[in-house]
Amino acid sequence: MTPAPTPVQKPPMAPAAAPKRRAADLAFDALETMIATLQLEPGSPVVEADLAERTGLGRTPVREALLRMVSSGLIVQQPRRGLLVSNIDLADHLDVVQTRRVLECLIAACSARRATAKQRKDIVLCAAKMVKAASRANLNEYMAADHELDQVNHQASRNLSAVKCVVPLIVQSRRFWYAYQHEGEITEGARAHMLLAEGIASGDEPAAVAGANQLMDYLEQFARRVIDK
Repeated sequence: MTPAPTPVQKPPMAPAAAPKRRAADLAFDALETMIATLQLEPGSPVVEADLAERTGLGRTPVREALLRMVSSGLIVQQPRRGLLVSNIDLADHLDVVQTRRVLECLIAACSARRATAKQRKDIVLCAAKMVKAASRANLNEYMAADHELDQVNHQASRNLSAVKCVVPLIVQSRRFWYAYQHEGEITEGARAHMLLAEGIASGDEPAAVAGANQLMDYLEQFARRVIDK
């Protein structure tokens, strides 16, 4: 009998590569960080060539990112003055927090319902980083962990519409923090983030929403303390 042919072993499939991000998206993230951390000061003129050099990206993606920021209010366009970084309006910031509250509660509920097991674990780890940074009064580490927590939460929610609306408000909140930072209050903020993270991780939607509301209560109280001074 003729021996059966040896089956050909197919090589294992390589994992799919992560989609390459557009230069304009990278420029947007870089400029967003500069605005949130006051590297681009409120009211300062926007010089496209300077930003292209600072980000290491071309003028075309920077220009596209700036146009997106105009639509979200982070950059303003004024006649004869060109583009400017938007100012921090203390009274308006309360509206920012109140609007963000609605979106954060929605996102938290979606994340509690839709997050994967890994995302539930990761969001608590991010909150733990915030608690640790707060214990050392390290605002930069605190904000970095906060940004990481937001990313996990937003991915877990799978609600792109809510995420697109909330991100500019989060940037304004971070910028407000950097402008009026008080290190003694970071611990309170870290506790609020941990309650939010634990609510999402538990899969308990009411607990996640309660955590989001406590976080927004904290941000609103902080804003009022700054305004009332």
